[in-house]
Amino acid sequence: MSGVYISYPFCAQKCTYCNFASGVLPRELEPHYLNALVAELTAYPWSWQPETVYLGGGTPSQLALTDLDRILSAIPAAPWREATIEAAPGGVTPERAHAWRRLGINRVSLGVQSFIPRELARTGRKHTPEIVAAEIDILRSAGIHEINIDLIAGLPHQTEASWSESLAWIARLAPTHVSVYMLEVDEDSRLGQEVLLNGKRYGAPEVPSDELIAALYQLAVDELARLNLPRYEISNFARPGSQSLHNLKYWRLEPYAGFGADAHSFEHGLRRQNVETAQEYVARYESGQPPTSETTPAQLDEERFFVGLRLTEGIRPDPAEWSRFEAPIRRFVDLGLLESDGRTLRLTPRGVLLSNEVFQEFLAA
Repeated sequence: MSGVYISYPFCAQKCTYCNFASGVLPRELEPHYLNALVAELTAYPWSWQPETVYLGGGTPSQLALTDLDRILSAIPAAPWREATIEAAPGGVTPERAHAWRRLGINRVSLGVQSFIPRELARTGRKHTPEIVAAEIDILRSAGIHEINIDLIAGLPHQTEASWSESLAWIARLAPTHVSVYMLEVDEDSRLGQEVLLNGKRYGAPEVPSDELIAALYQLAVDELARLNLPRYEISNFARPGSQSLHNLKYWRLEPYAGFGADAHSFEHGLRRQNVETAQEYVARYESGQPPTSETTPAQLDEERFFVGLRLTEGIRPDPAEWSRFEAPIRRFVDLGLLESDGRTLRLTPRGVLLSNEVFQEFLAA
């Protein structure tokens, strides 16, 4: 069954590490964006009942409840099997939590990133561990028990001791799901640009080495497994039965429809992408143009290796795929980056740390 992704790119602040098409946008743009988003949802030819709904961004948790109701009301009716909203700590209130639950949301992803005040200050985040703990209590009191906490390995000033303290908070708060991302250094974030330029801003000189980041990630893998949160995807860990059903659609090449700026869709063997910025998305709506910027046929055989190998369960190539990718499979098995029982192919623990190199090889094969 298909999923629905909703893009809400508005934030109260732009975090230094963020490389998404979101940020502090003009407030007067928001009502125009919401009109365009609801129009796109309403015009979509709904011939199926969504199984999952995911509101990402941006910070969709800051949506006025009346606006959130408008958006969700344009999707075939709840109850959905899973409906997720991303939230920034510091903005979860009892009123919001109860309203979210009433509107069909049963899962919240909190962008915590760290529980260490010094690390948070460098990123531009303003919450404290105590705020996170209080808001998790609010969510549970409202009947939302599927809670994800995001962490980033590689923030400025991060050490093994501070990372262990963040993981201790995970043990204390007992979320059902944790996402652990290794810091991406690229030109799409302010921190990434500064690191690449050997600059001094945003704590760039204090970004841990690649070796330390890999060690922090492995420490998380071991500790989260001890907490009954085993890894099921490179960056995602969950109690059994609490995996993200929506995100699994991406990795298993199941269909989903995306709405809003920079949203992606995968349907009927085609990949579709909307225009990247909220401004262009609104301009297209107001001039009567479709929001899609590109539609391309999916390369399913390549993509299955690229996304499917992210899962701990791995993939089961068919005979044609075994034949086509025989050379890179054999090479990576010999290097200890892939393992196979003859039917299933999966990354080894070392292969997880070098996964981008493995994936690129299959895309080029």
